[in-house]
This record gives sequence, C-alpha cells and structure tokens, in this order.
Amino acid sequence: MRLTYPHMGEAYIAVKALFDDLGIESIIPPYSTENTLRIGVKECPEGICLPFKIMLGNYVKSIEDGADTIVITGSCGPCRFGYYGPLQKLILEDMGYNVDMIILDPLKEGIGKFINNIRRLSNGAGFKAYKVFMDAYRVCEKIDELNQVQYFVRPRTKDKARVNSIMHEFKSKVLSAKGSKEISDLIDTTKNQLLALDIDMDMNPIKIGIIGEIYTIIDPFSNLNAEERLGDMGAEVHRSMTVKDWAENNLVKPLRRQKPYELEIKLSKPYLPVLIGGHTQQCLGHAVNYALSGYDGLVQIYPMGCMPEIVSRSILPQIEKDYDIPILYLIVDEQTGEAGYQTRLEAFYDYVQTRKKKRS
Repeated sequence: MRLTYPHMGEAYIAVKALFDDLGIESIIPPYSTENTLRIGVKECPEGICLPFKIMLGNYVKSIEDGADTIVITGSCGPCRFGYYGPLQKLILEDMGYNVDMIILDPLKEGIGKFINNIRRLSNGAGFKAYKVFMDAYRVCEKIDELNQVQYFVRPRTKDKARVNSIMHEFKSKVLSAKGSKEISDLIDTTKNQLLALDIDMDMNPIKIGIIGEIYTIIDPFSNLNAEERLGDMGAEVHRSMTVKDWAENNLVKPLRRQKPYELEIKLSKPYLPVLIGGHTQQCLGHAVNYALSGYDGLVQIYPMGCMPEIVSRSILPQIEKDYDIPILYLIVDEQTGEAGYQTRLEAFYDYVQTRKKKRS
C-alpha cells in the first residue's frame, strides 16, 4: 500500500509524520501549481468547488508517482465536501486510474467504521496507533506555533525576503524529514531562525483576521498567498481555522466527549442559531471574536459557489455594522486574476491602516 493525500495547507506535514511513525510509505503530491489546477478543471464538473479541482489534480500527480491508495477525511450534513471522496473516485476511474480510497468520516457518523479504517491504515497497530496519532496531533500544534511566529515576525522585519527564504527552506526539508520527532525538531529550528531576524518590537501593525471556508483559508495556492501578501504590506494576520483546529474539534474533542467549536457557535447564535453545514457558524463566531479581541479588519475567503460561505457572506455585513469592523470579501476560483486580487488587498490594507491612524 502506497498512500497519498491531498494538499490542504500544512496537513500533509502532520499526515506524513503519522504514516512515517507507523512505517507506512506515503507519497506527498507535488506542491499545487497552475498545472495541478488545470488537471482538475479539465476533468471535473464546471460548477464544483475550487478545492475539489485542486485535490483531484493532487491525486493524479501522486498516482503518476506510484500511489495506489488515497486517504481523505469525510463530512456529513448539508455540505458538498461529503461527496468529494466518492465522486473523485468515480472521476479517477473514468480517467483510467484504479486506486483504493479510504474515507475517514467524522466520529459521529459511526465510530465502528472509523476504527476499522484506522486499523486498515495502521496495519492493526492497536495502542501504538493512538500514540502515533497523538504525536501527529502535537506536530499540528507545532505547525500552528510556527505560523504564529511567522505572522508576528513578517510585518515587523525589513528582511521579508529572508522570511520567505526560511519558510521555503522549511517546506523543502520537511519532505525528507522522517517521523514526528525529526519534523518537530525541524519546526523548532525554523522558529528560531525566524526569531533571530532583526525585529522591530515597538511596531504596532494593523491586525487582520482571516475567516471563511477552511480549505481556502489554509491553502496558500488557492488563496494566492493572501497571508504572505498582507504580511509583506505590514499587517499582522491571524488564521481563524488551522489543521490543528480541525483535528482538535473533529477528532480529539469527540474522543474526549467534549463539545467542538463551543465558543464560535456561542458567538454566532444571535446571527445563525442552527447548523446549516460547512463552517458557517464558525466563520461568524470567529468574526465576532476577532472584533471583540480588537482586530482592525477581517478578510473572508471562500470558493465560488460554496453554499455555507454564501450564507456567511450574507450575514457578515450585519456583524460588520454591529461591531464596526471592516470586512473584505474574496471569492476564489480558477478564473481569479492575481493583479486584481493584489489590488483589492492593497486597497483594503490602506483603508484599514488609515482608519486605525485616525482613531489613535
């Protein structure tokens, strides 16, 4: 069994650590490019979500490199993500690729099925599988810590090219690192490299929260490196949803019988009291929480046609009004133009910065 999995932000790092520790060979797809997207656009239904198209391109690249089994998480409720695995398998079969697909549905869909799939992936490793999973979860925590350091350092240092160089070097080295221990050590080394840069600790940059659909928030290719662009302009950004956040709320908390996304759902209740699918309540809750935490602006990013985020988009203007916080709305698909995208981010940054100066 040679496993592969799609790029979804930094998820591949933790998943790689997991399978390395279990002694299972995995094939990481090449980092997403325009060619990856073209494969998906050519083979997928036109109106399907952008993440679906990118992920299909990831699979094709990995299969060409020898992968025979795909691992993907599942979903439930009124969100099209639940159809990703079965529909992508059908498309791959139509393309002539005969691969197995293991779909890890949420625990609430049935713990027996989830455990059986884990046993398939871990070769019946039993207790060791639980320990390895928790080690991979700690890698997720470390990735979050690394990103927080990057978000803090980038706007406060003049040597932004060096920040890019350090992060690109990390992404290159992590592909050859083996297991959670080596990967964790590499993350620690990278954090120290960032903190060793010349940092203006007296700087008070504007703070911008990134909200929206989870894939397009955490995947830099799909959001055209929005975090990096805003950081280079001089904003300190914060990503509302991360790989660690997803694992904690969908895997760790259910295992501990704790309620997921408790704060976000509580804050969203005045605007959307019921679950409608995707991360709509979380998006709204994060928006309120950022406003209460003193952030200067928000950017909502979501794929064209994403039903849950279209609902969020219709409600967010009321939050914008109630909490007096500006919000930029960015919809992404394969037609998104980089120049126009950059112009909108620059205009929003200038507006938020001017607004903050007038208020100080």
